[in-house]
Amino acid sequence: MILNETYPLANGVQVPKLGLGTWFIDDAEAAEAVREAVKRGYRLIDTAQAYGNERGVGEGVRTCGVRREELFVASKIAAELKTYEDAAKSIDETLERMGLGYLDQMIIHSPQPWSEFRVEKRYFEENKEVWRALEDARAAGKVKVIGVSNFLQDDLENLLSSCRVMPMVNQILLHITNTDSALVDFCKAQGIQVEAYSPIAHGEALKNPAIVKMAEKYGVSAAQLCIRYVLQLGAVALPKTADPAHMESNADVDFAISEEDMETLKNMERIANYGEFSAFPVFSGKPLA
Repeated sequence: MILNETYPLANGVQVPKLGLGTWFIDDAEAAEAVREAVKRGYRLIDTAQAYGNERGVGEGVRTCGVRREELFVASKIAAELKTYEDAAKSIDETLERMGLGYLDQMIIHSPQPWSEFRVEKRYFEENKEVWRALEDARAAGKVKVIGVSNFLQDDLENLLSSCRVMPMVNQILLHITNTDSALVDFCKAQGIQVEAYSPIAHGEALKNPAIVKMAEKYGVSAAQLCIRYVLQLGAVALPKTADPAHMESNADVDFAISEEDMETLKNMERIANYGEFSAFPVFSGKPLA
């Protein structure tokens, strides 16, 4: 069963291959979503400071009935925090808000503030300062795994040029029709585990005729095909849902996509419009990059 499977990270920590994403789950609903997910075998729970639901996620972790050590709890430093002091303070605030003694994973949410996402200013030096705060938090036992999100190759190379601890993960938008193979390959070569957020393309994959047709070939749903796709790329899959039925079906992906069909899926025409989620991320109003 996929929920029992893990990837080994560079520091030896095991990260579950499939987790629960909590983007757009309200704080008031987050605790119950976490409890329902854990009840169904999920052990990786992913949140972020920007989601506004860390309190609820923490409550769910503390009240789910499973020992803390058996769970992998992840959050993200807000994209706008680009100094050592602000980043370090935010890590402590996250721990306090969640009511937890440590996080299994903490990552930089974006190389740039959302209002400047993928613009000319790259924040290379600022990200080194945030990274130093993560390194220190790890040394202090506050965080086990440190990494990044939405980082391109040169963003990663910037950190790699001077870091004490290498980034262990890079969480990126990765789904059928949107596969940056060069970035995925670079991460693999550096020993950086790729994590795929929105593996179902913000739900738009469910409406894509080509994806639906391929799913029918395997006797699965479009969502299951999407999750299996990123798993076969070697990435962690983080589908977001608060629906217990979707949690169960998302985990029912013990099938294999053929190499030929994987190539077809990698090269499908890109989904150009994510509907209400077309602002990337929605925290900024910036168009998808």
